[in-house]
Amino acid sequence: MTTTPMDRRSVLARSAALAGGATAAAAGLTTAAAGPAEAVPVTAGKPPSGAGALIGPHDPRYPLLTTGNNQRYVAAPEYVKMIRSTADAEKALRTAHRAGKRISVRSGGHCFADLVCNPEVEVILDFSEMTGVGYDPSRRAFYVEPGARLLNVYEALYKGWGVTIPGGICYSVGAGGHISGGGYGLLSRAHGLVVDHLYAVEVVTVDKRGTVRTTVATRERNDPNRDLWWAHTGGGGGNFGLITRYWFRSPDARGSRPEDQLISPPSKVLVQAVDLPWADLDEAKFRRLLKNFGAWHENNSAPDSPYRHLSSLFNVSSRAHGSLGMFTQVDATVPGARRLLDDYFAAVTAGTGLTARPMTKANGEIPHLTDLAEPREMPWLNATRMVGTNNPTITDPMSRAAHKSGYMRKNFSDHQISALYRYMTRPDFTNPDTMLVLFSFGGRVNAVVPDATANAQRDCVFKMTFQTFWPDERDDAFHLDWIRGLYADFFAETRGVPVVGGRTDGCYINYCDTDMADPAHNRSGVPWHTLYYKGNYPRLQQVKKRWDPGNYFRHALSVEPPRR
Repeated sequence: MTTTPMDRRSVLARSAALAGGATAAAAGLTTAAAGPAEAVPVTAGKPPSGAGALIGPHDPRYPLLTTGNNQRYVAAPEYVKMIRSTADAEKALRTAHRAGKRISVRSGGHCFADLVCNPEVEVILDFSEMTGVGYDPSRRAFYVEPGARLLNVYEALYKGWGVTIPGGICYSVGAGGHISGGGYGLLSRAHGLVVDHLYAVEVVTVDKRGTVRTTVATRERNDPNRDLWWAHTGGGGGNFGLITRYWFRSPDARGSRPEDQLISPPSKVLVQAVDLPWADLDEAKFRRLLKNFGAWHENNSAPDSPYRHLSSLFNVSSRAHGSLGMFTQVDATVPGARRLLDDYFAAVTAGTGLTARPMTKANGEIPHLTDLAEPREMPWLNATRMVGTNNPTITDPMSRAAHKSGYMRKNFSDHQISALYRYMTRPDFTNPDTMLVLFSFGGRVNAVVPDATANAQRDCVFKMTFQTFWPDERDDAFHLDWIRGLYADFFAETRGVPVVGGRTDGCYINYCDTDMADPAHNRSGVPWHTLYYKGNYPRLQQVKKRWDPGNYFRHALSVEPPRR
């Protein structure tokens, strides 16, 4: 039995598809207006000055801007408005609201469902040109604009000040939606979610009278608009207003130096990427492998665990892909880092006979990707670039896709593993671009109480995303039937969805899935909003009532005002 290092279309490619936790809607809440006084900009692609373009159906750019990364979803709006500033956002919102137009909001275009691009949308407000990243001394915090792509955010923060946020992997995800949904990545076990470091948010809103205003809401206890800040710590995009800027400062920040206001990533990391060939697995070994992964995370996901500095992505790919893949990263500066990594790999593969060995091509040549079966030490930013840019599946402009998610509090049940094995080895399913991605969770994420932020899942040990990608519209029905069947069978014990309970803990709003609101697929009787927000939903409704009383910002999974 052997394991082999992954090629460019394996673990790095597929894990990047979702570790970002991407959703396209860049929306949020508001507070009493204020700008970043004396802001010192460091931009990731400096945004142009002036108002953004107004793009109609006859503009050659229109087809590009009426769909996103998932080609299943296409809109036909009257126009797309490119936003370049807060003032531009205010004017665009005022114009659309006065005309009674149905709007949607986009930052990076990675929305997993049709929340942005759907037939009801008449105007798309696109924030992809607002890409500023810098330090604001007046707030002692770093700002990020909604259109900044994650890799550019990491580059700007780290090169400028040696700091970062613990965000997602996929390089092209826009900050707007990623942050508003909670945001997590390979550094989250050591440093928490992205929103655990969110200090303030600037939002353009419209009230019952149609008055448009801009507000900055902070986490300060005496801020009368703190509820707006809170709703953006996991409440999801497209719900409350137009987010035009975020500010970040870690809760334990001290002093006045910029470099002391946010977390610093490890200067070096140890990384390992291996393939686990399907040819070396039968159902018994597959079961042992998955049980090992779940047991390790149950035992090592406490906030103070020495393994909080280690995070792993495990792609349980379909047999048609040829192998399963696992990418693991650990802070190389912590004592015994190599031992932590070796012990993790040994625990996951125990009893399977699988060992790490370099993979060779049919002609005996080493694959293009640097051999990472043997752990390699490298600068953190290099590892981040490597993982983030090796994602041809999610960035394929012709890709159609379906995604579903779930949080796990405990190990897999026997039924769940049996269902997964059946679907991943089904003889009639030959799509190699299909996988269940298991992402290490817990650690410092679980040090925060569930209602401190809108992101309520705070006692889980790993997170899951079921996903499949295909190029041809004619195959939509087949692939949707396959993934819906797998999901329903996997969660058959809880009537088709990961209900909040002993083993599972609902879904991740950035991996939005409208099936959760459809009783044909969610047979549990648990409302979709409980799956995503748990007990925090009533509070989000109160925020909605205050800041968007007319329910102008809405989509298939939007927060609704409370019923009178």
